[in-house]
Amino acid sequence: MDSVNNPPVRIRDIGVPLGIIGIVLMMVMPVPPILLDVLLTFSVALSIIIFLTALFIQDALEFSAFPTIVLVATLLRLSLNVASTRLILLHGDEGSNVAGQMIEAFGHFVVGGQIVVGLVVFLILVVINFVVITKGAGRIAEVAARFTLDAMPGKQMAVDADLSAGNLTNEQARKRRKALEQEADFYGAMDGASKFVQGDAVAGLLITGINLVGGLIIGVARGMELSKAAETFSVLSVGDALVSQIPALLISSAAGIVVTRSAAGEQIADTFITQLLARPRAVALTAGIVAALGLVPGMPTLPLLGFAGMLAYIARRPPSATTTSDSDSATASGTSGSASVGSDGGPGVPKPGSAEDVDKALGLDVLTLELGYELVHLVDVAAGGTLLDRVGSLRREIARELGIVVPSAHICDNLELQPGQYRILFSGSPIAQGSCMNGRLLAIDPTGNAPPLEGDATTEPTFGMPARWILPRDRDMAEALGYTVVDHATVMATHFGELIRNNAHRLIGRQEVQHLIDLLAKKYPKLVDDVVPTLLTLGDVLRVLRNLLRERVSVRDLRTIMEALADLSEQTKDSEQLTELVRERLATQITATVKGSDGSVAALALDPRLEDALRTSLREIAQGIGGALDPKLLNDIAQQAEAALLKFAALSVAPIVIAPPDLRRYVRAIFEHKVPQYAVVSFREVEPAVPLRVVESLGRGAVHALGQAA
Repeated sequence: MDSVNNPPVRIRDIGVPLGIIGIVLMMVMPVPPILLDVLLTFSVALSIIIFLTALFIQDALEFSAFPTIVLVATLLRLSLNVASTRLILLHGDEGSNVAGQMIEAFGHFVVGGQIVVGLVVFLILVVINFVVITKGAGRIAEVAARFTLDAMPGKQMAVDADLSAGNLTNEQARKRRKALEQEADFYGAMDGASKFVQGDAVAGLLITGINLVGGLIIGVARGMELSKAAETFSVLSVGDALVSQIPALLISSAAGIVVTRSAAGEQIADTFITQLLARPRAVALTAGIVAALGLVPGMPTLPLLGFAGMLAYIARRPPSATTTSDSDSATASGTSGSASVGSDGGPGVPKPGSAEDVDKALGLDVLTLELGYELVHLVDVAAGGTLLDRVGSLRREIARELGIVVPSAHICDNLELQPGQYRILFSGSPIAQGSCMNGRLLAIDPTGNAPPLEGDATTEPTFGMPARWILPRDRDMAEALGYTVVDHATVMATHFGELIRNNAHRLIGRQEVQHLIDLLAKKYPKLVDDVVPTLLTLGDVLRVLRNLLRERVSVRDLRTIMEALADLSEQTKDSEQLTELVRERLATQITATVKGSDGSVAALALDPRLEDALRTSLREIAQGIGGALDPKLLNDIAQQAEAALLKFAALSVAPIVIAPPDLRRYVRAIFEHKVPQYAVVSFREVEPAVPLRVVESLGRGAVHALGQAA
């Protein structure tokens, strides 16, 4: 118990605070020259470590301690400035080494003892640091902090929405909320840290001026000749200024790199290669311009032509297609689907034209995702590609949502597609396609009313919402303006997932149904034996499950479905009637999917006269005496329902039509082709305890048409 309340004291727990206290004490206590050399060396080494760490991180939060480190490093440099100033002013008349060898070396060796040159170099470094780097980094930090704080509510709501939808566990949601808090704290701290860096640049300039003027006055007062005093104290002052300004410049540059990490999202080396050299036409044009400059008289021909040749070689390289497997296809981690990006053959690959090769050509994948070559890197896990993981997560998500096992998706490249294009195939037939813009993110406007944003206008491929392709650096601004920003992998995975949901009934066959029944039989063997094949065949059960999935009704509660079939199959063997009766048994599940956040169901209802017209039509069709509804009436109903979509959007609920049980199938058939956005449920599929809100009575506008038809 004592060890928990009083953990063992580590050296770092004492050393770091004592070191910071020592830094402060250096401002008032004398420091010998040899110790000053050690501390100046430490300051230079620390700034180099900070700078290189900033280069190698991929995300700003990987260096979350940066603001604190900047404060400590700035305090260290200022303390060393004070300590060196004390030595220069007290003992400067004794020689140029009174402030240590580091300052002497910078004063003599670095600038060759030329005081004017040293001052000019120092002033240039100050201008670069203060006017260019520090000011730019401070502005970026300020804007990033403001937009990060503005976007916090939306990001928190997104986490809550993913948690409610089951896409995140409680632990994952907690970690994401913590990451959002850390991001806001980090950019707020970086905004303040940039002020330390700015102040440090100004302080360095003032301290150098004080050393020059103060040293000159003290030297003359101690009997030195004016020229000798100017030479001695100028060398010391310039050396002190340079040895302090180099670490300050490195840390200022590191601050700028850290606050721009969110825009790049990868290391500097990866950014240069994947983005700067990713467009062969730009590289080839640059090679031509550089070669032309090399032919101009007086220009350095050899360096210019050398660089032109190197750029031409880079431009001629074919786009790299990273393979994720050694063969033509590979399955990723069991759940992620398969991925292939082409192969030229190898061990175990059948010869062209052989029986094995012909048999392989006969195979047909149920799900295929084809990629243009610019998108192939998304399946390379080693390069940070996340598409395979997204597809694997999608299969698990749909299994939980719809209760079916989605077949492994075959992901492959297709050189016939445009570089940024992708295509989705079901059983070898293309059903959808889309395209992604290289080096851009997709900013989706879910409301259609977001403020304008710089970028190329497009349409989100899954739901048809307005969107724009934006630069990664504009991500925070777009999110603050209400846009939903996603990367290429998310665009394709979302599109792929929605197509699977809409076509789930095409993915399930006898083999898949048998697999589901086998799983159910492990817990309820008697139930399965009573239904299949005693009462219904496997094909009968398949047709019922397909009818349910066609309207996105989950079949995960297979026990309830089989219980219903066991009870109802003696009444009828018709799969359509069985489906309607099974839906009534799934009333609790269906109600949960159509119920709004206020606990009620908002829906369009049918006007009584429209119900009578539909029943009359069904009766006459059954009797073989016509009975088809007037096409104008159907168009009027569809137009009224389409206009009512805005009311559902205002209520933030899914559009629903509620109908009598005997008419539900007929109404569904009408809406399936004319207004497919609506889900059609019957009164028996909504639990009696749930309040029902009628948004609009459907068919009132068609009363006149009904009268004419009569």
